[in-house]
Amino acid sequence: MSIRAIVKKFIPRKLFKKIEPYGHLGEAVLFNVINGFPAHGLKVIGVTGTNGKTSTCFMIHRMLTDAGYKTGLMTTVAYGVGDDIKPQIHHMTTVPVPELMKRLKLMKAKGVEWLVLETTSQALAQHRVFGVPYSLAVMTNVTHEHLDWHGTFERYRDAKRQLFKLTNRNRRGVRVGIINAEDPSAKLFAADIAHPLFYGTKKGDLRAHNVELKPTGVSYTARIGADEYSIRCNLPGSFNVDNSLAAVAVGRSIGLNRQQIEQGIFALNGVEGRMTKIDKGQAYSVIVDYAHTPDSFEKLFADLRPVVNGKMIVMFGSAGRRDEGKRSVQGEIAGKYADEVVITEEDDRDVDGLKIMGQIAAGAEKAGKVRDKNLFLVHDRVEAINFSVARAKNPEDTVLLLGKGHEKTIERADGEHPWDEIGTAQKAVSKHLLNK
Repeated sequence: MSIRAIVKKFIPRKLFKKIEPYGHLGEAVLFNVINGFPAHGLKVIGVTGTNGKTSTCFMIHRMLTDAGYKTGLMTTVAYGVGDDIKPQIHHMTTVPVPELMKRLKLMKAKGVEWLVLETTSQALAQHRVFGVPYSLAVMTNVTHEHLDWHGTFERYRDAKRQLFKLTNRNRRGVRVGIINAEDPSAKLFAADIAHPLFYGTKKGDLRAHNVELKPTGVSYTARIGADEYSIRCNLPGSFNVDNSLAAVAVGRSIGLNRQQIEQGIFALNGVEGRMTKIDKGQAYSVIVDYAHTPDSFEKLFADLRPVVNGKMIVMFGSAGRRDEGKRSVQGEIAGKYADEVVITEEDDRDVDGLKIMGQIAAGAEKAGKVRDKNLFLVHDRVEAINFSVARAKNPEDTVLLLGKGHEKTIERADGEHPWDEIGTAQKAVSKHLLNK
């Protein structure tokens, strides 16, 4: 049992949550000293937000790498330098301090100039990124998430604002804050940075015009002042207009030219578990995505519903020991857009999975779904994937498998188990094809 686990066992929860950040700060100071402050000398781009962080990080990393910079990457999905990218095994975005320092030290030894670091609200609130010299900060959006830990939306939002405050204190950095102009919290984030740069489709300094949404990606013209960029992004969905705009703003802020920005964004072909299409020769569509918040559900379904001519079958769950308030909300959103909803496990941990599924189902029923008719509860995720795929009867049908995406483990009461959502989906499609 770790020291943290022992302390947590004997200290009341409320008191533990108050003192925990200072324990992480002490750990961060110690490991920075032990490793010689490994982030010093790096130029760090921090990306925070509820949704879109990982895709935005990958776009920025690809753009800088293709522009000739030695660029490091640390995200929910993967980490590494240049084209040497490894899967992220940890079930968290910003890894624990000892591992973070180890990776930073290795990147510095490899001559990394820029690091694109996906930075969570919890890492900021717990001071786990102490000693990281952020040069630029990016905010994708701030919506309902992680209230189980932060307690209120305001605390969650203000934890993310710490990224902009840290960036503003870095006198050697660019000190630019890239902000989604259409987010309700945009002005608050702008107040924390010396040089705010707003982006959006309807307002902002950098705007997307003539947007075209296609199953294979998005394209648009980005304009800021007299400058224009012709952007083609291979990640589909209107949310990737926003994500790629943020990447354009980063490229512009650090001095990349038009060709470097345009080619860099186009060069990214996809991100594992982010709108990943499963193709085993079947006529219908199967998509794996990491969407697991009400906002990401709303955006994803709103994009897909108009272009799905057949049934839209949606499978998902909700993590145990995480924000309970979002469960019924997600169920209601799925119930509103999908023709059929399949509810399953998603990292139950030590929480009763049937209880979680019931909370989600209550939202779906509120939207009009009826159990065993167009609302199904299948706890085992492998069975749920097979069941969902088998519900696709026509070429126009689309199956969405949501919530796990790239993750390589699934957490149950007895610990972590190996998991491969994409591989499981591929097997399910192959099995379905054989049984037809």
